[in-house]
Amino acid sequence: MSEDASDLDSVSCLMRVLGIETSCDETGLAIFDTESGLLGQVLYSQIDLHADYGGVVPELASRDHIRKIKPLTAELLKQCSIQLDDLDGIAYTSGPGLMGALLVGATFARSLAWSLNVPAIEVHHMEAHLLAPLIAADADLPDLPFIALLVSGGHTQLVQVNDVGDHSILGESVDDAAGEAFDKVAKMMGLSYPGGPAISIAAVDGDPMRFTFPRPMTDRPGLDFSFSGLKTHSLNTVKANEPLTSQDIADIAYAFEHAVVETLFIKCRRAIEQTGIPRLIMAGGVSANTKLRQKLATDLEAEVFYPPPEFCTDNGAMIAYAGAIRLARGERAPLEINTRARWPMDQLVS
Repeated sequence: MSEDASDLDSVSCLMRVLGIETSCDETGLAIFDTESGLLGQVLYSQIDLHADYGGVVPELASRDHIRKIKPLTAELLKQCSIQLDDLDGIAYTSGPGLMGALLVGATFARSLAWSLNVPAIEVHHMEAHLLAPLIAADADLPDLPFIALLVSGGHTQLVQVNDVGDHSILGESVDDAAGEAFDKVAKMMGLSYPGGPAISIAAVDGDPMRFTFPRPMTDRPGLDFSFSGLKTHSLNTVKANEPLTSQDIADIAYAFEHAVVETLFIKCRRAIEQTGIPRLIMAGGVSANTKLRQKLATDLEAEVFYPPPEFCTDNGAMIAYAGAIRLARGERAPLEINTRARWPMDQLVS
């Protein structure tokens, strides 16, 4: 890995960076020191708030970010035993994400940076995810270039990473993201939100021989994903077996999870074969899925790197780390507040 991307100890511009993440339904803040590493982090999840709806309600998410961001900042400073004046920079998620939620974090961050007279930096949410495996001080770092599988509730992408900000999109979902499909299929069966963990738990008792679900878009060339058809197949299976018994739920959960894992594995293998790059980073909430990790570790002929579990879901640490890298390179955000609901990674500045 290049010095800019991993070896922050050697960067001459030492700084403490506050990272603020509010792209969806987690309010995450962390402080990263380019000399000492991660000093601390706090995270507030809105899962209980959105559980009754089976998914994130954007307006409720924005209001809850407003309610929590200031007290969480105070909690983090106390945890790290530092004052606001000890901060040297503020990093915040500028996109992609829910526009209202992004505006809460961006407005707070930009105002705080202005009041402290310190630089601010806009962070791309998905770039922060792909850098998350590098946060830990003892992380086993991949060489550049590498392939990144970014798989979460809002995104499913395969990206070739040549350097910080230098990315090529190899493939992405043309409809539902994998995490979103997990949530919707879980809701069909009356399971809890978020759907990924609920389906994984239910699948433990599933009969692997009862149902076989399709592996979408694996029978054609290319690296794009599609999970809407798999979601529809799941719904048809649910309706055909109503009223569902606990064993029906377990069997459907097993078939669905196995299909998603196989699909992601096939696409990752194909990306490595096409690029000749035998290194894969997996990041995003779905990267915590145990069966997916086992499949890639066992059957993928490549080095596979994962973030620690606490860095898989949205968090402030990944924003602070990505922001520290870009601030150390001399980058600065303009005074005006820019947020982007959509922000293709190939539009990033390297």
